[in-house]
Amino acid sequence: MEIFVAVLFFAFSTTITPGPNNVMIMSSGMNYGVRASLPHFLGICLGFPLMVLLVGFGFGVVFERFPNLHELIKILGVIYLFWLAWRIATAEPSPIVKTERKPFSFWQAALFQWVNAKAWVMASGAVAAFTSVDGNLVMEVLAITAAFLLMAFPCVGVWMVFGSLLRKVLKTATMRRIFNVTMALILVASLLPVLQELWQYYLAVG
Repeated sequence: MEIFVAVLFFAFSTTITPGPNNVMIMSSGMNYGVRASLPHFLGICLGFPLMVLLVGFGFGVVFERFPNLHELIKILGVIYLFWLAWRIATAEPSPIVKTERKPFSFWQAALFQWVNAKAWVMASGAVAAFTSVDGNLVMEVLAITAAFLLMAFPCVGVWMVFGSLLRKVLKTATMRRIFNVTMALILVASLLPVLQELWQYYLAVG
């Protein structure tokens, strides 16, 4: 349960922050309205968790053959996620580009996840950080997938429905700084159980 709560925090902080999916759905919401953007919205909310599920099971095969690789990937993942937290805390929000001629379809949005660099980082980072060699991999991957599924609808929905409001808020330097720093702190907090697990692992093997 402790790990699942950490995954929820991780899923929330990575899903709510600016990125290709959120910028595109916010632009779609402003240009075409909520109703016309629903296929795009559902494509993100269902397509990304499916990506997490498939990436998770793919990692499982590799980890069974090379168990030490899991801890190495977890360490690299944690380092990268700390760097990502720093970037979130200090970065300016991504600009909103109104270049789409029509809203994304469900399948376009779902397939977009596989060419979305942030989606790959989120999926592989979550699987590497929140699974364990001696744990039940199937249940762990399902829990990670469920966490992203639960967080996707409200987080992506906020960008779609309240895009105009968020755009105005993020134009204010103070509010932008508060938003980014808060998301970065939540991201770091989500990694604390993982750091504890790594510390216990190296105490055991060392």
